[in-house]
Amino acid sequence: MSADFTARAGAALADPTLKIAIDRTTITARTKRASAIAAWPEFPLARALGRDIKDHVIAHLDHYLLEFEANAIASGARVHWAETAQQACDITVALCRAADARSVTRSKSMLGEEIGLPHALAQAGIERVETDLAEHIIQLAGERPSHIIWPALHKTREQVGELFAREHHGALPLDTAEQMMASARRELREKFLAADVGISGANFLIADTGAVCTVTNEGNAELTTTPPRLHIVTAGIEKLVPSTAHAMSLLRLLVRSATGAELTQYTSFHRGPRRPGDTDGPTEFHIILVDNGRTRMRAEGLAEMLRCLRCGACLNHCVVFRQIGGHAYGGTYPGPMGAVITPILDGLAASHDLPNACTLNGQCQEVCPVAIPLPTLLRGWRDRSWREGLEPASLRGSLALWRFVARRPALYRAATALALPMMRLFARRGWISAMPLAGGWTRHRDLPAPPARGFMAQYAARQKAARR
Repeated sequence: MSADFTARAGAALADPTLKIAIDRTTITARTKRASAIAAWPEFPLARALGRDIKDHVIAHLDHYLLEFEANAIASGARVHWAETAQQACDITVALCRAADARSVTRSKSMLGEEIGLPHALAQAGIERVETDLAEHIIQLAGERPSHIIWPALHKTREQVGELFAREHHGALPLDTAEQMMASARRELREKFLAADVGISGANFLIADTGAVCTVTNEGNAELTTTPPRLHIVTAGIEKLVPSTAHAMSLLRLLVRSATGAELTQYTSFHRGPRRPGDTDGPTEFHIILVDNGRTRMRAEGLAEMLRCLRCGACLNHCVVFRQIGGHAYGGTYPGPMGAVITPILDGLAASHDLPNACTLNGQCQEVCPVAIPLPTLLRGWRDRSWREGLEPASLRGSLALWRFVARRPALYRAATALALPMMRLFARRGWISAMPLAGGWTRHRDLPAPPARGFMAQYAARQKAARR
């Protein structure tokens, strides 16, 4: 992972088009979120309530899981339990085969990506149709999502137009976003209506009713879950909430943090299969409750991460993500939240670089709608990685040298006094574009030239001036 992460991050930093694509979306997202929060004076109280709701459910997870199962079964649904990603995929494929399904529509679900469901369906020879517009884009491109809310964030509008011109049927003009959406609608509408099975995720699982809540802005979830005769829900066990009222409290936080709106275009609650007198809906309704490391997260000091609403705010505000995008992280989940989750899913040995790919500036925690202490959790992974000897010898040696110098004030001041003028030798117009041992930084960006005197020298001078 170390060499792979370094290579992926380097390639991302060297791609100017990627930076344009990331900025177009994340700048807009940050601006809209800030406006929505500023117009909601109750946000701090709502945030505390959201945190408490999630913590309560996580602490009593066994109770709410059993309550949800009982109420879901009472509504006519069938509930399946999957401890691992493989078990979840096996259950899903078995249900599709039992229904003799030839085609499956899938509403956007990061859990589906996490468990490898697209690959499992392909291996089973079942046609998979991604119905979310961004997921449709990356399916055509043969890529993975780069953002949990905007999976195709890494592509510019111009790149999408070229992709649709190559992959879609017909010769519609593709110069505007509206024309591209019309082209995707024409491609997907027939497949919505012809699918044998619809697979969705869940934003919330309502314990006291057994209902499943989905949230989209395109209506693709409703078209995925309603026309097919079989509806399969794959959901992480942390998605539970006690009641619909609790779900609505969390929805207010989720939507403002994700898109800056007060409510999404489509918020739907699904409860069981079609009943006598219903005009539409599936004849079979299956819910697969997936653990896949979540119980272990609760047991190993990462329970706070189970609060996550998957809003993407931490990604949009992360200074690292905004430079390298999501694919550089290598896992299903990118950004700060991904750097916490991926070591659980893939193992720390394979992903110990991710917790280190963070400045710990704290913006992610500031904007998290349920106040997840992401910097603290990332430091926990760093500490564990260090204790397990996963860091390279060169890094351990460099930090040992730094520790030796930093604990000796006189030596530290001497080193600083020598380093500052040496660094200024490489400065041009206030910036350093090339300097020995700084290539990791200056290869893709400039480094500000340091002042003539260090902080302590400036502080001493100011104190002396103040005493005069």
